[in-house]
Amino acid sequence: MSDIELTLQALREAVRLAPGNFALTEHYVRTLLDLTRHDEAESFLSEVIATERKSVDLQLLMAEVFYRNGKNSHALAIVETLASGSNASAKALILHAKLLYRAGEVQMAVQRYKDAIERDEDAEDRDFANLLGIQKPGEWQPPEDDDYDDASEDEVVDGRIRSPGAEDFGGPDDQTIERPSIDFESVGGMESVKEQIRVKIIYPITHADMFAAYGKKAGGGILMYGPPGCGKTHIARATAGEVKANFISIGINDVLDMWMGNSERNLHQLFEQARNNRPCVLFFDEVDALGASRSDMRQSAGRHLVNQFLSELDGVKSNNEGVLILGATNAPWHVDSAFRRPGRFDEVVFVPPPDQEARMEVLQIALEGKPAKDVDLKKIANKTADFSGADLGAVVESAVEAKLHEAIKTGKPSPITTSDLLTVLKKLRPTTTEWFATARNHALYSNQGGTYDEILKYLKIK
Repeated sequence: MSDIELTLQALREAVRLAPGNFALTEHYVRTLLDLTRHDEAESFLSEVIATERKSVDLQLLMAEVFYRNGKNSHALAIVETLASGSNASAKALILHAKLLYRAGEVQMAVQRYKDAIERDEDAEDRDFANLLGIQKPGEWQPPEDDDYDDASEDEVVDGRIRSPGAEDFGGPDDQTIERPSIDFESVGGMESVKEQIRVKIIYPITHADMFAAYGKKAGGGILMYGPPGCGKTHIARATAGEVKANFISIGINDVLDMWMGNSERNLHQLFEQARNNRPCVLFFDEVDALGASRSDMRQSAGRHLVNQFLSELDGVKSNNEGVLILGATNAPWHVDSAFRRPGRFDEVVFVPPPDQEARMEVLQIALEGKPAKDVDLKKIANKTADFSGADLGAVVESAVEAKLHEAIKTGKPSPITTSDLLTVLKKLRPTTTEWFATARNHALYSNQGGTYDEILKYLKIK
């Protein structure tokens, strides 16, 4: 046994004999990192954290291990929580800055680093500061909010102020109002999600008299979250069809505007359109882009938009009765916590990848209109656990492409079979895997109030 292995063995034994001694644990982990044995450090620390999940020091150390191992999304999931709030440690802020820099968010990284040094000058990392182009820590000043007086000449046009970094997305003329023909019968599986939507949104309309007797109004919001491509938009449209309501789908391009104040005005107009066409389901896709955490924003324009969004949800100057609000996001941890207060998006619903029944239905729909012969949908569904609806569509499309190439070569088209789909599956993996890797860390380390318990349940983590 080499000297290094003997040293590591001695350190492991010392840690075992002194559980809860963070200094020893940290020394052992950093020794492994110095030896570039990142996977060993991660595995060991995971076991320790399993018994001490509330330790902030251990969480920060795990984030650093992830960072050193190149697992940026894993590290960010932990650090975003540790670096928020007025009590955040300088070490957490600096690690957050490094992750932001690695993600290409240089300006945000600079600000995070400055915040860290203002809190603790001893935390200074000169190599990293030089990389950021920071020269004189003692002369740093935090950026001020943008207002008219501070706007430069090229930011002011015709008396309007350009929002910093904004693009001209246009604005909302009246959005297309749909009357969806689909309802919950058109949504395979997802029974838990549908029941939560029924209780929060549908029953107050279909049993209006009963709810009125108890002083409950029809309205309110649900925030749906989960991996991309798992049917959040589809179920929102089906919700409107279930209650025969109008449906307005809102994307970020319908709200954001390059001129300061216009984004808030656009958002108000969209809510007014829904109020004028009630009952109406107002669906916000990628709601995290409109309602991001204000504590992470450097510009006042973004905070003003969030405040306007909250005001519209509260119906401060208007009556939201009959306006049913659904939001969808792949990153609920980036949504400002104020959105989850009562009367807003107070119901947070996890939309997982389709279950077996739903996968069979998605596959059947994807195969419609395509030449197929005796496809065993159940067999394919059994092989596609964790596949999103979009992933399943990709499986069918890949099989079609393979059949087309074959037909061009032979001159004879042939139908898609179970074997063709199984062959494709050997080359494809579910795209939800990376999302769950990030979500798992949020569920383990920043699960205040049990918001993400459904993720742990899905992943079978106790």
